[in-house]
Formats: sequence, C-alpha cells, structure tokens
Amino acid sequence: MKQNVPVSTIMTKNIIKLNLSDDLTKAESLFKANKIRHIPVVSEYKIVGLLSYTDLLRVSYAELVDDETEKVDSIVFNMFAINQVMVKDIVVISSETTIKEAAEILSKNEFHALPVCDNDALVGIVTTTDLIKYLLDQYTEVL
Repeated sequence: MKQNVPVSTIMTKNIIKLNLSDDLTKAESLFKANKIRHIPVVSEYKIVGLLSYTDLLRVSYAELVDDETEKVDSIVFNMFAINQVMVKDIVVISSETTIKEAAEILSKNEFHALPVCDNDALVGIVTTTDLIKYLLDQYTEVL
C-alpha cells in the first residue's frame, strides 16, 4: 500500500456548503438532491461547523411517512437555525494530511467526515466513504 499519500488525492473538492444564514429546509434539500450525509457550514470561506444528515433528523420528524411529514418538517425546521443544530467543535485537517492520519482520526472518533482547510479556507471534505473507496482501489491494484 502506498505510504504518505495526502488526502488531497481522495477528498471531494467540489464542496456543497451552507452559510450560517441558510435555513434547515435548504439543508434538507441539499442532502436529498446530492445524496450526501455531511455539509460544511461556512462564514465567508472559513468553516464554522459541520451539519450531518443525522443532526437534521434529530430535530425533524423525517421518519414519519404520511401526508403531514413535509408540513411538520417545515414547521420544525423553522424553529431552529443552522448554528443551533450543526456541530461546532469539529476536527479539521489540511490537504497535506496523509490518508493514514485521516483514517486514524475517523477510526478513533464518532464522526464520519473531516473538513479539509488550507490557510483557514475550506478546500475539501474527506468522508469514510472516500477512505473505503481508496482502500478498495488499493486492494484492486494488488490483485
């Protein structure tokens, strides 16, 4: 397996992000439209938090499957601001952090995404899915 490969080689660079002024309805729409589970929250270009789909589900009734779900979600989402739901105390890595270091961080913690920042600017995001795909590629190369 390759050693010292930076996360910049596997991170998602086309980042879908939210601003603090956005609402949770927009967040839900982005999660569903893009089939993602984590969205960095920024103030200008600086990351201030991370919103996961799980965070959103905690404040919604998204598990209900009836005609009232959208109406209830809309009401609940309007009761909270993004900064009330997002995780603020996040671990951030740089684009030069190795894939191994990122894997170690994710394996020791209870989260599944690492925002990637260089000089305080958000440049990417690495998820457990990115790491699994990388591992599968490495496994395929060996065969």
